[in-house]
Amino acid sequence: MNERTFRVLEYQKIVGKLVERTESQLGRQMAKAIKPSIDIDEIEYLQRETEEALKLIIDNGNPPLFGIFDLSKELKLVGIGGSLTPSSLMKISDSLRVCRSLKGYLKEVKEEEIVDYPIIRGLVDDLRVLKHVEDEINNAIVNENEISDGASSTLRNIRRQIINRNESIRNKLDSIVNSQKYKKYLQDSIVTMREGRYVVPIKHENKAYFPGLVHDQSASGATLFVEPMAVVELNNELRELEIKEREEIDRILEELSGLVAEEADNIESNQGILQRIDFIFAKGKLALDMDGTRPILNEEGYINIKKARHPLLDVEDVVPIDIHLGNDFNTLVITGPNTGGKTVTLKTVGLLNLLGQSGLHIPADFNSQIAVFDQIFADIGDEQSIEQSLSTFSSHMTNIVDILDNVSDNSLVLLDELGAGTDPTEGAALAMSILGYLL
Repeated sequence: MNERTFRVLEYQKIVGKLVERTESQLGRQMAKAIKPSIDIDEIEYLQRETEEALKLIIDNGNPPLFGIFDLSKELKLVGIGGSLTPSSLMKISDSLRVCRSLKGYLKEVKEEEIVDYPIIRGLVDDLRVLKHVEDEINNAIVNENEISDGASSTLRNIRRQIINRNESIRNKLDSIVNSQKYKKYLQDSIVTMREGRYVVPIKHENKAYFPGLVHDQSASGATLFVEPMAVVELNNELRELEIKEREEIDRILEELSGLVAEEADNIESNQGILQRIDFIFAKGKLALDMDGTRPILNEEGYINIKKARHPLLDVEDVVPIDIHLGNDFNTLVITGPNTGGKTVTLKTVGLLNLLGQSGLHIPADFNSQIAVFDQIFADIGDEQSIEQSLSTFSSHMTNIVDILDNVSDNSLVLLDELGAGTDPTEGAALAMSILGYLL
């Protein structure tokens, strides 16, 4: 299709509305890439997708799609033996939960009605539920920054020892900062941390009277942060336990990553299906919000749109229109006063055909018909004249010449104010000549 036509008919604005109704980055990627098709069988299939999604939303509410993530980087990493972060593992768990939830969503559909949704049912049936992977991740990961104590008995024991060492160190330091022997040497009676070690603030001039290791000093140099010798060994033990904790966490993450690697093919397959499902339901949501219907398709150039509404206009302000073209006649001239709706009518016909050929429902009455055109051309407005510093007339003529060079017997051509911008007599003659060529 002609890219200028997309711009003139504001097709991308509807694409933007479709994108807004997706739930994931994967769905957004597919929605942004939508384009009209010229294959009637493909369009019929795409329209059935939209129709199924619309019916399901109306009857069962929106599907549980929150939690779909693009896992391509994660799957690539485990494919080369890499280890995933807790955040990445949570994304995988969430995506697996969506797969399981979608199966539950369809189970709520009445048995006698499930036959009405063969496309979506087939996609959901192909999703792989990996409950064991989901459970292992959920049991081990608390959030994107924390591993659960229950991830392993070893980790639980290490953390218990860390708690005990911390308590021992705190108790020892509390006794030091509160003792009459050392209190006079302190800048303040507090315990703080420096370089991962417990320290107390000592007045610089009292360093010789307070045995310990200096780890830091204040900006003025008046205060030294000293680790008392009485807790050095305990701090060493704490540091060793923290290293063991990190090693055990790494081992757990490697183990979970290995589990993901074993199911990588199934997870990757799920990704493609979830992307499609998100996209399909975005089409259904858009159809619902636009009060859209599934158009009847034909390859004979026949258009019969009933009570059509431009989807970008406020529903309270728009006046529905009926358009009939291609059966008894294949050329339609729309006349009327300025601001009478002629341009909006042209844009509505072109845009609705683009939407229908993209597999989207159109805001019109049931049984409205659209044709499958190989090209849709539009010369509407003078937006190109600003870009190219051309006069309005020159801009129109440049575009019309391009249309005439590329038009076929199966094209829809929309011309607004043909011949305008020049001498009326010459413009009328030119318009008749162009129409004669197109006929």
